[in-house]
Amino acid sequence: MQVFANSYVYAALGGLNVGDMLVQLFFFIVLLLLLRKFAWGPVVNMMQKREEYVANEIEVAEKNRKEAEETAQKAQAELNQVKQEAQKMFEDAKVAGAKQEQDIIETARKEADRIKKQAQQEIQNEKEQALQALQDQVASLSVLIASKVIEKELNEKDQERLIHDYLKEVGEER
Repeated sequence: MQVFANSYVYAALGGLNVGDMLVQLFFFIVLLLLLRKFAWGPVVNMMQKREEYVANEIEVAEKNRKEAEETAQKAQAELNQVKQEAQKMFEDAKVAGAKQEQDIIETARKEADRIKKQAQQEIQNEKEQALQALQDQVASLSVLIASKVIEKELNEKDQERLIHDYLKEVGEER
């Protein structure tokens, strides 16, 4: 009967032996307890360390990203400032160039006016000297004519002819 009871239980459970199942369940529970005691702690610790490592790496990456963004913003701000300074320098140079151009033109005008006035003054001096020389020549010719007239004691007609002759000579010499 025992065989029959065992086979009946065996057949009712679909060919499974309950005793074997109980032994296997017992060993499975023992295995779980052993795993929990010896392996679960280290595995959980390793997983926690891995989780902390990944979280730390994410935090460092986020921090580095923020620093990179800040650095990029600072670089952009500095670049904008340098562009503004370069534009200002360009504008200042342009204004200075225009001012220097005006200064050069004004200096050239003043120099031209000075040279013109100096030339006019020299022309006036030369003119006065020429007039003075002409007056001196006329005076010396007048004295010469007078002395000749006196020497010859000519009559009035002869004197007029003599004066005209001398004046013609003076006109030809010039």
